[in-house]
Amino acid sequence: MRSLSIISLAFVGSLTAHAGEPQEILFNRDIRPILSENCFHCHGPDEQTREGDLRLDDEADAHAKAISPGKPAASELWKRITTSDEDDMMPPPDGGKNLTVEQQELIKGWIEAGGEYQTHWAFVAPTRPEAPTGAAGIDHLVKKTLAQSSLDPSPRADRRQLIRRLYLDLNGLPPSPDEVAAFLSDNSPDAYAKLVERLLDSPRYGEHMARFWLDAARYGDTHGLHLDNYREIWPYRDWVVRAFNDNKRFDTFVTEQLAGDLLENPTTDQLVATGFNRSHVTTNEGGS
Repeated sequence: MRSLSIISLAFVGSLTAHAGEPQEILFNRDIRPILSENCFHCHGPDEQTREGDLRLDDEADAHAKAISPGKPAASELWKRITTSDEDDMMPPPDGGKNLTVEQQELIKGWIEAGGEYQTHWAFVAPTRPEAPTGAAGIDHLVKKTLAQSSLDPSPRADRRQLIRRLYLDLNGLPPSPDEVAAFLSDNSPDAYAKLVERLLDSPRYGEHMARFWLDAARYGDTHGLHLDNYREIWPYRDWVVRAFNDNKRFDTFVTEQLAGDLLENPTTDQLVATGFNRSHVTTNEGGS
């Protein structure tokens, strides 16, 4: 589980998707968000709100009724999102939705390229991008993207900056003056690597990393609503801290939280892990 933060990965992904050179227009990344925000309510999977017997979330139906692959001018979708006739305009002018010029051009480019749909990203297995032999994984991706945007890497951080960043990233707290002095005086070639291992071995590492997971889980020792009464769920919090400090496999980490009680002969720890399911907001308000 010791890996780059979700924020860092998302940042690199956004850079890669919007580098200086023209990028292929992808349905999942570029088009689905536009249609989902502006079109799917009336032309999506919900039969109760669907209008015009048109599903823009379904490739076969959309191609049959609204999209002519390779031909934006012949596509009803393109005509409707660019017309000035308020009776035909989509989204309807009184619906509070509208497409920007950039979004219109994305849809046009997508149709020109064939209007290809993709399976929802949640059901697509991730693939590891190829990197040159010996490349340092994410460093290669960052450098490639910087080069595409005609940018140079920032200057190498000095050792004071480096130890401060490392402490904040792995322990959540800045180093003490004595810790900085010790690192500055360590001239061994593996000084940085030793510091990384020491911080990963610190119980502070698990406590720091657990904060982000517990925020996502909505951990709290209160109900979260009404009188916000007290409840004890701290054993689950401590389980999460231990999981990070023990470097528990991520698949195991998730499985035990979602269904630890359904495992064969579950341990007490695996039962405690299901506190994840109890962390949501609840209320004991009378009558609810």
